[in-house]
Amino acid sequence: MGNASSIDSSVVVYLEVSGKQEKIVFSKHCSSRDIHDLVAQAAGCSKYCILTLKDPNGAHISMSPTMPSNTPSAPYKVQVSQPTSNQGDSEVLTQLMTHVADQFNKAFKVEEMRSEISTRLTALERKLEMEGLKAVEIEKCKKDISEIKDQIWTAQKKFVDFNRMSIEDASSLSDERKICLKRDIPSYPKYTLSQETIDYLKQPTFDIWHWEPNEMLSLLEHMYHELGLVKEFSINPITLKRWLLCVQENYRNNPFHNFRHCFCVTQMMYGMIHLCKLWDYMTREEIGILLTASVCHDLDHPGYNNTYQINARTELAIRYNDISPLENHHCAVSFQILCNPETNIFANLDKDGFKRVRAGITQLILATDMARHSEIIESFKSKLEGKFDFKSKEQLDTLKMVLIKCCDISNEVRPMEVSEPWVDCLLEEYFNQSDREKMEGLPVAPFMDRDKVTKPTAQIGFIKFVLIPMFETVSKLFPQIDETMVQPLRLARDRYEGMKEQTTPPNPKSQKDQAAKKDGE
Repeated sequence: MGNASSIDSSVVVYLEVSGKQEKIVFSKHCSSRDIHDLVAQAAGCSKYCILTLKDPNGAHISMSPTMPSNTPSAPYKVQVSQPTSNQGDSEVLTQLMTHVADQFNKAFKVEEMRSEISTRLTALERKLEMEGLKAVEIEKCKKDISEIKDQIWTAQKKFVDFNRMSIEDASSLSDERKICLKRDIPSYPKYTLSQETIDYLKQPTFDIWHWEPNEMLSLLEHMYHELGLVKEFSINPITLKRWLLCVQENYRNNPFHNFRHCFCVTQMMYGMIHLCKLWDYMTREEIGILLTASVCHDLDHPGYNNTYQINARTELAIRYNDISPLENHHCAVSFQILCNPETNIFANLDKDGFKRVRAGITQLILATDMARHSEIIESFKSKLEGKFDFKSKEQLDTLKMVLIKCCDISNEVRPMEVSEPWVDCLLEEYFNQSDREKMEGLPVAPFMDRDKVTKPTAQIGFIKFVLIPMFETVSKLFPQIDETMVQPLRLARDRYEGMKEQTTPPNPKSQKDQAAKKDGE
């Protein structure tokens, strides 16, 4: 979207604060909360203050996107009231504690009720078994039993709804309350990035381990500004911060599939955008789709892969009919977050624009399912046999799917000191899953079994048969990645093969054969 449309959708309001005139400008697409914060900033007070606007006639004005603009000669007077924090906090805390206590009391009462009803049910059923009961009494007992069973079902449902903490829920589904932002941007400081960091951020060699969570948020924020995506999508900078915070809060603390992995994948995508100069072949909208899909691609990952979800028949697998359950879940959480006006970075897109963005992000996140790897790579190879047509939507979509796949599994492209800790993290997550699969009597993949896999054996086949062929294929379209990405992969393969030779115990039979051969010579 261009600057002209942004200006046309702006509202100018003049304020009078303690006899001094201030001016604020906001978009008609802003939330009321954003406008409130903007007025608080103009008034030089905390956003937690109580603010009131009045026109020259003393009428109250609502702080909303539809508030009428005025003139410098008729400003709205701003009245500021400090909240009575001690009293207010005390009342809120008391209400909260009372609510929690009520919920626990309900839970315990439900348990007591279930026990009592079960006792009554047993007594009635025994009574039915006794001889000599009249038909009327039997029918009455049956009716009582039916009513009691309904009571047990209702009580049990309420208890489960309150205390929904089964293992399956913990591993498969997100906590819906997490979709809402827990903290606001004051706890998310602004970092000033040096030119050295700005340049380094574009390199595949970027060391992602040296950055704290808030610093990673600032680096992601910088990417959106630097690539012109804030301007392209008319993103409110405050909304961008809130969205990044909410995304961070919806990545779980898994050993591997966590927020740092999200940052790692997004940084590699950012590096490839610059290295391949993708803006020469794609629109800014498509680049925004690539970057946003990278940020969201593993949202709320439970730490157990699709195979586990399907074999364990988790709610996610049932919900998505065993078809890419995790990737479908990542998409769903992504757009749950974007449904919230406070965290919707695409709020200023028109209906068709949002539809394109949603379809593009969904397509890319679903492409990260490794079960589709061969299908996507073979499709891409077939399109490279002739001259690749960047103007073809189908061919460009396939390229974008391959690019996010490259970034998702790109750790071995990085220097050894950056990539090797990721292998430890991945194996830890694998071992957690295989231990659980053994406990639950489910099939265990050999590459996840702590009794069978080592670091070299885990990586050699993956690098040789997945990573190198995929990156070599992309290098046919973008030769510049051969030196910076393909060559490091070959070195990583050689390094792990050397590690395997050092850790593999010598085969006595082989040594004996070699010795016999030497004696024969």
